[in-house]
Amino acid sequence: MRNGWLRPLFCLCLAILCAIPTAFAKKTPSDKGHILFVPHDNRPISDEQTADTIRKLGWDIEVPPDEILGARGKLGKPEEVWAWLEERAKTADIAVLSSDTLLYGSLVGSRKHQYNNSEIHERVERFREFKRLYPKLRLYVWGSIMRTPRSAEASGGEEPSYYASFGNDIFRYTALTDKQETEGLTRREKKEYEFLQKLIPQKALDDWLDRRKKNFAASREMIGLTREGKFDYFALGRDDNAPYSQTHMESRKLSEAGKDLPASKFQALAGIDEFGLLMLTRAVNDWTKSVPFVFVKYNWGRGGDTIPAYSDEKISESIKGHVIAAGGMVVNSSKNADFTLLVNTNPSGRTYEANDRKNDGKPREGTKYFADMVEESVASGKPTCVADIAYANGSDNALMEMLKNRGLLYKLRAYGGWNTATNSTGFVLAQGMLAEKMTPEAMDALLTTRYLDDWAYQANIRGIVARQLGWFRATGAYSSLDEKRPAAEMRATQFMRRFAEENLPPMEDMQFLEVHFPWNRMFEARCAIEPPFDFKAYMNEHRAK
Repeated sequence: MRNGWLRPLFCLCLAILCAIPTAFAKKTPSDKGHILFVPHDNRPISDEQTADTIRKLGWDIEVPPDEILGARGKLGKPEEVWAWLEERAKTADIAVLSSDTLLYGSLVGSRKHQYNNSEIHERVERFREFKRLYPKLRLYVWGSIMRTPRSAEASGGEEPSYYASFGNDIFRYTALTDKQETEGLTRREKKEYEFLQKLIPQKALDDWLDRRKKNFAASREMIGLTREGKFDYFALGRDDNAPYSQTHMESRKLSEAGKDLPASKFQALAGIDEFGLLMLTRAVNDWTKSVPFVFVKYNWGRGGDTIPAYSDEKISESIKGHVIAAGGMVVNSSKNADFTLLVNTNPSGRTYEANDRKNDGKPREGTKYFADMVEESVASGKPTCVADIAYANGSDNALMEMLKNRGLLYKLRAYGGWNTATNSTGFVLAQGMLAEKMTPEAMDALLTTRYLDDWAYQANIRGIVARQLGWFRATGAYSSLDEKRPAAEMRATQFMRRFAEENLPPMEDMQFLEVHFPWNRMFEARCAIEPPFDFKAYMNEHRAK
């Protein structure tokens, strides 16, 4: 980190005003803590890839076994996760915890659970008891404000079954409810609102809103525990929402409930899947007494004023919140920054999907300009990270081609472009902050994971294999692969190896690079070097089952 006069002054002020928990720590900044990490489910990005980032630092991090975490077909086992956590807390220094897992079983569990108010309250109180038993354990906790998908398709099958029929209507109903509270409705909107109240089955609406009320109450209690000093930091994330939505409305009210708390203790932020790594990064920064300075620069056009798909605020606001959440500070000049974050937005301010026809690899308006920004930043010697959010759910193929052809892919400190805009910016910010504590080989390994996942799979291979599913003689579909899963994995693996050979430097053990679909769907994949694998035997075994 740079050691100008500004940094010591800032760190001193921050320690005094925000009561940084590391201020009187006995450990030296070179020491590494032992972390217990409870993710909000066992998806590769939430679990394995997040924890692996910390392992690349050489830190000791423990994660509960997959069988007790939430998965595609099960909501998770909160009691067993609590038992796992309490068993290991005596020897740990830090715990980074998903409250969704410990209250409801998982992120998906928070949307589908049938727990009553009493059961949820008892688990909230368990946090209080946990802190009493282990007062020296630093606690970093995050939870979610239930999302409001625009449709059944957008929900990915992770909402109650009635969302398949009435998801669009529920989203619109809550959008009008939110607008009614903030601005009021037009005469036409009032009529639409009345119509939707009659259209949506009351039983379905009651179920959806009742669960939200329980979760909302639990979030208020968690804010109360933060106020009592039980947590070193608490964050609430909102994913898959819009400027008018139930999620936005609840976030407004929860932010108001915690308005007396400083941002160094509590924030309500856009996003959710990136929060595990943001919290881990904050824990590492606190432990090592680090405050990374980040300079953020956007592509020309709307830039920081872009309101991405799946979000309810300007991306500049989301990024500022994420920097604070990770324990850093946004600065106005690259001169005073530890690294520069370059954000690839479309000049129009629109966010497309990675499987859109526009993402064909041909340069668009703003592509060359942004690639020039990256090249200039790298040439200046300033560590450079790229948040690639022109498209949701995958990389910008035109940009990646330019970065490859200019030899810039492995001159970056970190890269992200895997899911929603906030997921990508939060993840790359966290890895960018931690990368300076890693070896060059560790940084390259994390970059390779992102290029294989975000660029190769999300932006390209996923769409190709999805279109080929009809070729396979078995039952299954994109969202539930079932009998088609082995063939889809084989096909994706073939494409992945070819893509890596054509676009990335030579990789050791390329023949063992595998693609798997651990959630039995194509939305996400696990891309990793595996031991020798017999696909034929795997397919025969799967058919036998």
